[in-house]
Amino acid sequence: MAEANLDPVFQIQRVYLKDVSLEQPNSPEILLNQEQPGVEIQLGVDAKPVAEGLFEVTVMATVHTKIADKTVFLVEAKQSGIFEVRNIQDEQMGSLLGIACPQIVYPYLRSNVADIIQRAGFPPVHMAEINFQAMYEQQQQAQAAAVPASEVPKIIV
Repeated sequence: MAEANLDPVFQIQRVYLKDVSLEQPNSPEILLNQEQPGVEIQLGVDAKPVAEGLFEVTVMATVHTKIADKTVFLVEAKQSGIFEVRNIQDEQMGSLLGIACPQIVYPYLRSNVADIIQRAGFPPVHMAEINFQAMYEQQQQAQAAAVPASEVPKIIV
C-alpha cells in the first residue's frame, strides 16, 4: 500500500483580475475644476474554497475621489488568486489565506488600479503597501469580541 504524501503544499495556480469598474458621473464638468480632489481608498479581503485543496482569495479595492461632494471618479476592483493549499494545519490556514495570499495578490491589484485610473486620463493613484497581518489581526479581534462584520472598520489609506 502506497503512503499518502502529507508534505505541506502551497502553490499559486493563477492570479487574475476578477472585476473592475470605473465611473466618472460628473464628467466633463468636474474635469474643468482645478481643485485638488480628496482620495479615499478602502480595502477588503475574502477567501473561499473552490474545490478540494483549492481556495480563491480576493483583494477588493474602492478608490473614490471627490471635489467637495461631487465624485471625480470611482474605481472598484477585485483581484483574485487561486491557491492550492494542502496538508496545512488548521491553526495556520487562517493566516495563510488572510495574510500570505493577499500579500501575493495585492501588487497585481495596485498595478491594475493605477493603470485604469491613468488610462481614464487621471494621474495614477498609487495605493500604499498594506500590512495584511495587522488587517487580519484586527478582523480576528473583532470576531473574538463578537462585533458584527458591518461594524468592523474598513482599512482606509
